[in-house]
Amino acid sequence: MTELNDGKPRKIKSARPYSFTLEEDTTSYGTYIRGGIVTQVKPPKVLKFKTLKEAIKEPGEFLMSDFSKFDRPLLLHLAFQALDKFRTELLRFPIAGSAEDAQKLIDFAISINESLGESKLEEIDKKLLQHFASGSRAILNPMAAMFGGIVGQEVVKACSGKFHPLYQFFYFDSVESLPIEPLEASDLKPENSRYDAQISVFGTKLQKKLEQSKIFMVGSGALGCEFLKNLALMGISCSENGKLTVTDDDVIEKSNLSRQFLFRDWNIGQPKSTVAATAAMAINPKLHVEALQNRASPETENVFNDAFWESLDAVVNALDNVTARMYIDSRCVYFQKPLLESGTLGAKCNTQMVIPHLTENYGASRDPPEKQAPMCTVHSFPHNIDHCLTWARSEFEGLLEKTPTEVNVFLSNPSGYATAARTAGDAQARDQLERVIECLDRDKCDTFQDCITWARLKFEDYFANRVKQLTFTFPEDAMTSSGTPFWSAPKRFPRPLEFSSSDPSHLNFLLAASILRAETFGIPIPDWAKNPKKLAEAVDKVIVPDFQPKQGVKIETDEKSTSLSSASVDDAAVIEELIAKLEAISKTLPPGFHMNPIQFEKDDDTNFHMDLIAGFANMRARNYSIPEVDKLKAKFIAGRIIPAIATSTAMATGLVCLELYKVLAGGHKVEDYRNTFANLAIPLFSMAEPVPPKTIKHQDMAWTVWDRWTITGNITLRELLEWLKEKGLNAYSISCGTSLLYNSMFPRHKERLDKKVVDVAREVAKVEVPSYRRHLDVVVACEDDDDIDVDIPLVSIYFR
Repeated sequence: MTELNDGKPRKIKSARPYSFTLEEDTTSYGTYIRGGIVTQVKPPKVLKFKTLKEAIKEPGEFLMSDFSKFDRPLLLHLAFQALDKFRTELLRFPIAGSAEDAQKLIDFAISINESLGESKLEEIDKKLLQHFASGSRAILNPMAAMFGGIVGQEVVKACSGKFHPLYQFFYFDSVESLPIEPLEASDLKPENSRYDAQISVFGTKLQKKLEQSKIFMVGSGALGCEFLKNLALMGISCSENGKLTVTDDDVIEKSNLSRQFLFRDWNIGQPKSTVAATAAMAINPKLHVEALQNRASPETENVFNDAFWESLDAVVNALDNVTARMYIDSRCVYFQKPLLESGTLGAKCNTQMVIPHLTENYGASRDPPEKQAPMCTVHSFPHNIDHCLTWARSEFEGLLEKTPTEVNVFLSNPSGYATAARTAGDAQARDQLERVIECLDRDKCDTFQDCITWARLKFEDYFANRVKQLTFTFPEDAMTSSGTPFWSAPKRFPRPLEFSSSDPSHLNFLLAASILRAETFGIPIPDWAKNPKKLAEAVDKVIVPDFQPKQGVKIETDEKSTSLSSASVDDAAVIEELIAKLEAISKTLPPGFHMNPIQFEKDDDTNFHMDLIAGFANMRARNYSIPEVDKLKAKFIAGRIIPAIATSTAMATGLVCLELYKVLAGGHKVEDYRNTFANLAIPLFSMAEPVPPKTIKHQDMAWTVWDRWTITGNITLRELLEWLKEKGLNAYSISCGTSLLYNSMFPRHKERLDKKVVDVAREVAKVEVPSYRRHLDVVVACEDDDDIDVDIPLVSIYFR
C-alpha cells in the first residue's frame, strides 16, 4: 500500500498493540501485504480562553480535585469575589479570628450571589466563609508549595506548548487540616515571629507542637530537598525539644542539580543528607536537625533502634524505590507511627497517608511489577530504542566491568577459581571461562593499536556478522511452524552495516570503545587518538576477516527464556579443557598483571561511557531501521534516570505537609485525611479518603495489621499456649524469625514446653536479643475450636 508512504499524518481507529484501522477510504490504494513502520503523531489542539472579566461572570466547568466537595468550587469562586470587594472597600484583608470582618465578607458574598440571577447558589456555607475570611491573609508554606508546583507547570506549558493547560479555574481547599477544636481569637494573635501567618490559621498550640515534634525523614533527594525546605519554613523541629533526623546513604551527582535545589555544583560528591540539612538550617537557623548517611534497613537497626522509633511523632518518606518503602512501612506498623508517603514520576505524583489504626498500611496494596522486555527481544529482535539501549548497557557492563573483574578473580586465586567452575559445572560457568580466556588470549591488548583492532573487530561482529548469521538462520521469507511469516510485527528484519571510516558515527564508536578498552588494560592513550584523520588511518590498517554464516546455529526465540546460554551434556568435560587452557595462558602473562574494571558512570561527560553506549545503541538501531537518539536521550534511558521535575515534586510535598498538620495536631478522623493522585500534564487531580485497615474478628475481639499483642514477663512456651487458650485460640505453631520454636505435630517439641520462650529462641533460632531491646517477637499460628485458622497479630514477649 505505497500510497501511505507520502509522510502525511492519518487518523486511525481500533488501535491494538500491533494493528489499527485507517479512518479513510483505501479502495483505490494498492494491496496491503504485511509489515511497515508507523510513527504516532499527536496533532496540536487549539484552546480558546475567556477574558478574566467574562470568566468571573461565567466560570463554566471547574477542574475538580475532590469529588466529596462537589459544590465547593462555586462557593470558593464567590468567596474570592467577596474578598476582592472587601479589600477594595476596606483596603486590607480580614483580621484572623475577627467575627465582625468574617460577617462583612459573608455579607459581600450574599450580595454578589443575589446579583447572579438564575446561576446563584441556593445555599451558602457560612462556616466555610468564616474560615476563609480568617485565613485569607495568611501565606502557608504547604499551600504555596502545592500551588507553586501547579503554576510552575502551567508556565512551562505556556512556553513550550507541551501538555494540556489548566482550563480556566481550579479551586482547592484543605479545611480538614484545621484543628478539630474551635480556635479562640486569642489563639490566633500574632507573636511577632516568622510563624505568625501559620499561627493566624492553626493557633499557637499547634505551632508549639510543630516546633517540638520529632520527625524521621528517610531520603534527601528530589522529594527530600523540598520536604526539608517546607519543614524549615513551617517551624517543624525548631525548638530544643524537637528533632528532625534525616538519613540518606547517597552522594550528590551532577544530574541531581536540575531538581534537588538545595545542592550546588561544588557539592557534587558530598553526602546528600549533610548538604541538604546545612542548606535547610540556612533557611531556618533554629531547625534542630541531625543528618545521617545510614541506609534505613535491617542492617542498621542498631542505629535506628527501638528507643529511636518509639521517640518519633511521625515518619516522612522521600524515597525512590519500593523495597525501602516497604521496610519503612513495616517499621511504622510495628512501632505504630504515622507514615507520610509520596512519590513522583515526571508530571505525575501521588501521596498516601498511613495512620495507625485508621488507614491501611503502604504494603497492603501494591502496583503490579513493570514489564521487562524478553531477553530474546533485547538480544536478537529489538523493535524500539529502549531495547537497543538495554542491550548496549548490558554489553558495556559485560565487556568492561564483569569480564575484567572475572579476570582479576581468577588471577588472585587460580585454583579456587577452577574449583568453583568445576563445582558449578553448568553452561554459565562454561561461558564465563570462555569470556576470560578470550579476554586474556585472542583479545589481549598490549598497545593502543591493539585496542583499535579489538574495537574494529567488535564493530564487525556486532553490526555485520551477527546480523548476517541471524538473517541466514531466519531469511526474510522464513515461516513459523504455524505458517505465519517469521518476521511479523513487532519483529523488524535487520540489515548488516558496512563499516566506513568516513562515517563520523562509526569513528566515534571506535574511539570510545578503543579508549575504554585501553583503560581496562592500563594502556596509555596517545594524543593522536582523538584526531579523526589519524584515527581513521589507524582503523583502516585493521584486516577484517571474511565472515561465512554457519549451519545449525541456535538463536533463542522463546520470549519466556531467561538465559541465552544453552546447556550441553558434556559441559563438565568442556570446563576441564577450558581450565587447562586458562592455566596455560596465565603463565604467559607478565608478573603482577591485572585489569581495571570500569563501572558505568552516566554523569561524567568526558569519560566516553555514554559515547560508547549511545554508539552501541544507535548502530544496532541502524541495523533494525529504528530511529536513533542523541547522547542526552540515551543517557536518560540507559542511565535508568527516573524522570523527576521540580513542579510535581513541589506539589507532592506541599500536599503531604498539609496532612502533617493533621498528624501532629492529633484527633482527626480517617475522613479528614486525603490520599492524592495528580498528573500535572493533563491536568488531573484526584483526592480521596484513605482506605481503612482490614479488620479480623474472633469472638468478642477484633484487630487489624496495626495491633500487636504484648505479654509482660519471662514466660514459658506452655504459659504462652495457655494465654492464647484463654482467648479461645489453639496455637499449633510458634516461630521466631525463620526458625520453628514449637509445632504440636512434633512429639519432641513437647520437651520444650516448660522452657522459657527466650531460651528456646536462643537455642533453636540462635537469636541473641540485643541489649537495646527488651522483648522478643514470635509469630503464632492458631485455630479456633472449629479448627478454622485465625490470623492473629504479632506477639511480643517483654521478658526484661
